Amino acid sequence: MYFYYVEQMFDKLLTNFGKGDTMTPKENNMLAKILSFGLTGITGYPVEIELDINAGLPGYDVVGLADVAIKESKARVKAAIKNSAFNYPINKVIINLAPADTKKEGSLYDLPIALGILVSQEIVQNKSLEGFIVLGELSLDGEIRKLNGILPMLISAKQMGYTKFIIPYDNAMEASFIDQIDVYPVKTLSDVVAFLNGQKTIEKNNNKTFESALKNHDFKHDFAYVRGQVSAKRAMEIAAAGGHNILLIGPPGAGKTMLAKCFPSILPDLSFEESLEVTKIHSVAGVLDAKKGIVIERPFRSPHHTSTLIALTGGGQKAKPGEISLAHNGVLFLDEMPEYKRDTIETLRQPMEDGYITVARNALTVQYPANFIMVASMNPCPCGYYGSSTNVCKCTPAAIHKYLSKISGPLMDRIDLHIEVDAVNYEELTQYKLEEPSSEIKKRVDKAKSIQLKRFKDSGIYTNAKMSDREFQKYCVLDKTCADLLETAFKKLNLSARAYNRILKVARTIADLDGSEKIERPHILEAIQYRSLDKKYTV
Repeated sequence: MYFYYVEQMFDKLLTNFGKGDTMTPKENNMLAKILSFGLTGITGYPVEIELDINAGLPGYDVVGLADVAIKESKARVKAAIKNSAFNYPINKVIINLAPADTKKEGSLYDLPIALGILVSQEIVQNKSLEGFIVLGELSLDGEIRKLNGILPMLISAKQMGYTKFIIPYDNAMEASFIDQIDVYPVKTLSDVVAFLNGQKTIEKNNNKTFESALKNHDFKHDFAYVRGQVSAKRAMEIAAAGGHNILLIGPPGAGKTMLAKCFPSILPDLSFEESLEVTKIHSVAGVLDAKKGIVIERPFRSPHHTSTLIALTGGGQKAKPGEISLAHNGVLFLDEMPEYKRDTIETLRQPMEDGYITVARNALTVQYPANFIMVASMNPCPCGYYGSSTNVCKCTPAAIHKYLSKISGPLMDRIDLHIEVDAVNYEELTQYKLEEPSSEIKKRVDKAKSIQLKRFKDSGIYTNAKMSDREFQKYCVLDKTCADLLETAFKKLNLSARAYNRILKVARTIADLDGSEKIERPHILEAIQYRSLDKKYTV
């Protein structure tokens, strides 16, 4: 039976000879080495792909902690090589992904593996690949498909001294915002081979500036179209200026969601460094707009209340970023916060304090940035009309207690401003005069933000909300009148130590908006007003 099998294999080799499968041109071992890159979280690391073709029965083995997608590359690579009019070897193909002790994931190694096979057959000269980092997924017809996570890999590679890259054509826009590197976007395997053999010219990617991407940018929502809600708009201006978390409490239809959607329009513009950091996360998650190539607007993420813990914090088989990381340097909006599972929203406490989230899985621990402003909304009771000036609440005290207790005290303490939003009356709603536009509010926010940037220069802190104990003691000093006022409020409202800190940080932001160097009595009074719900909704 064994001899019959060998005879059949030999006949098959003779039959297929010259039809895409060929014997390798040399009987000696042929080794090819191609440089590529891998990704852990949003940090890239170099991967060397070693490919050896030996005489023997046909085979395709991948070693070096490769995942299923990499092992399945055999079918894609073989079909792509054949359909690109190149010969695929019928010998033993062994592929090693180094370093061998690091888990490799994804289909991004298809192109370098295919080139390694062609180098081993001397179809491509190994010397032409010197210094290149090669990345790309192959389709069966030899086209090169778009990859997730290109930007963080290119940035990490540049930091390590690599400057020449071959990447998918559809990732060209994403790569164009990195300067001082040579990027060659390619469409097909045939194009890559012709380029490396000097038979075709592929133009280097044109660099673009961040300023060019910002041109003609406009927001979909503007405070000019929000009727009434003067106190809520003022609170959101303070939140934007100081990076404070905010909770909107009011009946259904009061405009809480509209206020939240307008909030990004008054936030300070993203800097280029912030934009790159956000873009890296969105690129890894696969949600980056390929046509834009970079995130130019602060993210606004609004996960549904049925979202799972993994969807919110990140994780899964590949430990991808979750909603709180996608909201990095932007806004995380939790609409009807009590409707979220308690164990899910309680996970927000750590990233709200530290600005990052650690995703731990069996063989992988990844840390993602998660520095966001949380905007949350909720009804004051199950029916939504407790305290409303236009409707009567039908809920029992026990029902209200049960509803409000879904949000823990420690989580409420981390929300700096609690704002009551009542329904807009008919007269306000039917006014045709536009309100103050977001652009005017943003001017005041930017001015206050510039004060904070100057104040916290070289400290790693950018907003009042993130002040450490050292900065807090230095910049939140009160005179006796303000100290006595705050002491009275602290005892009367039964505030926690964290709430005390929040009041002072908010007062510091209000003082910045007023251009005041010191925190004055009116600033303290307004800041206390935004914690008055601590007593009204105590559970």
